Amino acid sequence: MRLPAAILCSLLPALSVAATPAANQAAVSAADPSYGMELQGFDYPYPVAYREFRSQGEAVRMAYMDVRPAKPNGRSVVLLHGKNFCAATWESAIAALTEAGYRVIAPDQIGFCKSSKPEHHQYSLHELAADTQALLASLGIERAAIVGHSMGGMLAVRYALMYPQATQRLLLVNPIGLEDWKALGVPWRSVDEAYARELKTSFATIKQYQQNVYYSGQWKPEYDRWVGMLAGLYAGPGRERVAWNQALTSEMVFTQPVVHEFARLRVPTTLFIGQRDRTAINRDLADDALKAKLGLYPSLGRAAAKAIAGARLVEFEDLGHSPQVEAPSRFNRALLTHLDATD
Repeated sequence: MRLPAAILCSLLPALSVAATPAANQAAVSAADPSYGMELQGFDYPYPVAYREFRSQGEAVRMAYMDVRPAKPNGRSVVLLHGKNFCAATWESAIAALTEAGYRVIAPDQIGFCKSSKPEHHQYSLHELAADTQALLASLGIERAAIVGHSMGGMLAVRYALMYPQATQRLLLVNPIGLEDWKALGVPWRSVDEAYARELKTSFATIKQYQQNVYYSGQWKPEYDRWVGMLAGLYAGPGRERVAWNQALTSEMVFTQPVVHEFARLRVPTTLFIGQRDRTAINRDLADDALKAKLGLYPSLGRAAAKAIAGARLVEFEDLGHSPQVEAPSRFNRALLTHLDATD
């Protein structure tokens, strides 16, 4: 990976620390997974196809699953993954949706999972939304229900704002960005600092973060599969490029809030909110008083539902950041109910 000289110089101290055995959690044991830069070696539940195009001067390819039902109902659903997730994490939802007759498109956004990790890229929710719209157009899909989880929820909002006529319904699953962290006073973290942190990522650090923030201290063995999926990217030969792209997308999420535009949404919207979620970007940089006010999803979900005209709110009292992972059957029933709702 070729980085600008100034960036390389600024990163040398961090890289030196990250390279030591004690600090470098990415240097996993032989028992831990190791995958290619485009997640080669990790199998998805359905066949993966690619859309190849040029973006910001580089040739890239966008991975996606296009799963068609045995008995089509004529409708399509797009599933947008979160920052610490991949399209494969929607496995149970895809099965339930196709069983109900929906055609399902589940892409990996550029910079994530099985898609390209560009050498240089200026990330924006606008561009990821445009990439998603171009993918759907290439597949002949003019209108679809858009489901977004976590960062994918932010992206789904941006997509619905940019392409309201192409958005049949908007369904947001514990979306981040229900609050504007920087406006609340959460300190900014530079891309260089984020990159140095990303280089220290391992199975253990991912699991600890998700257990504490996503699942309110609880854990089930089946979650390990999704942790290994991410950890394997950092343990593989493309770890520097993976870490760099993740740092860039962290900057995108922190600096491009959508919460202020909820009132502009003009599509039927449902929010699915696990009440135990406490996700807040850069929380670790905030003082204790501010930390206590961040990521309060029970109140954030209700405020978002109030701000979005006609929005419906589904609350899961005992679930956290990823209802589709914690309680897939219950989540899928709720998702199908609101997909089939008439407004």
